Amino acid sequence: MAAMLALLSSLSWGTSDFLGGLAARRVGTIRVLAVSYPAGAVLITVAALILIPGDLSGQSWLVGALAGVVGAVAMGLLYAALTRGQMGIVSPVTAVLSGAVPVVVGLALGESLSPSAMVGIAFAAIAVVLVSRQTGTHRATPVHAILLAFASGLAIGAYLSVLGTAPADSGIWVATIGRWVSSVLVLFVLLTLLRRPGAKQGNPQVAYPWNLALAAGSLDALANAVFQLAAQRGSLAVVAVIGSLYPAATVVLARYLLNERLSRVQVIGVLLALAAAGILALG
Repeated sequence: MAAMLALLSSLSWGTSDFLGGLAARRVGTIRVLAVSYPAGAVLITVAALILIPGDLSGQSWLVGALAGVVGAVAMGLLYAALTRGQMGIVSPVTAVLSGAVPVVVGLALGESLSPSAMVGIAFAAIAVVLVSRQTGTHRATPVHAILLAFASGLAIGAYLSVLGTAPADSGIWVATIGRWVSSVLVLFVLLTLLRRPGAKQGNPQVAYPWNLALAAGSLDALANAVFQLAAQRGSLAVVAVIGSLYPAATVVLARYLLNERLSRVQVIGVLLALAAAGILALG
C-alpha cells in the first residue's frame, strides 16, 4: 500500500510540474505559484477535514510549519536553478538528491533496506538521470546553476524527510499546514516583487491560465498529502525514492500532449523507472 501511494504521489507531482510549467511559460513562475499554492491549500484542507481525519496536535503544527518553510525554500531554489541552467542537468540532479536525502535520513532513524530495495533505488537513480536527459545543442550550464540544483535537491529531500516524520495519527494535517505556510510565503514574495520600482505587472494581452494553475496546485497538494500517508505506512527511504520518479510522468505527458519526441535514452529511462517502482513495491 505504501509503495502504491508513493507512486500515486510521483504521478501527481509529475503532472503538476507539467501543467505548472505550461502556465509559467505564459505569466511567470511566481504568479502561477501565487494562485496554485493557495488553491491547493484549500483543497487539501477540505480533504483533511472530511476525507482523511487525523489528530491535529501540537507536534503536527510544529512539523507542518517546518515543512512549509523548507518546502517554500526548496521551490525557490528549484526555479532559480531552472532559470539559470539547462533543465536536462538541473532536473536529474534535484530529483536524485531529493530521493537520496530521505534514504540517508531513514537509515539514520533505524530503517533497513533489503537487497531488492537497494537494486530498486539504484534503478530509480539511473532512471531519473536518463529520463531527464535532453538531446541536441543547449547552452552551457554555469557552475552557480549546478550549485543551485544541488541545493534545491537537498532542500526537497529535506522537505520529504520532514513529511516523513509526521505523527502516525495526524492524517494529512502536516502536509496541509505546510501548504498554508508555503502559500503565505509565496504571496509575501509576490507582493514584495510587485512593490519594487519598475516591477512588471504582467502582459495584459496574455490571459491568465487559471485552469492550468488551479489544476497544478490541486495535484501538487494531492501529491504532498498522499506522500505523507505513504510515509506513515512504509519505509521513508523507499517511498521517497518512488516519489522522486516524477520526471518520468512529466516527460511522458510532454511526449503525448505536446508532441515532444522521446530519445531512446529517455524511453529506457521511463522503462527503468517502471521497473524500479515495481521492484520497490515488491520489496
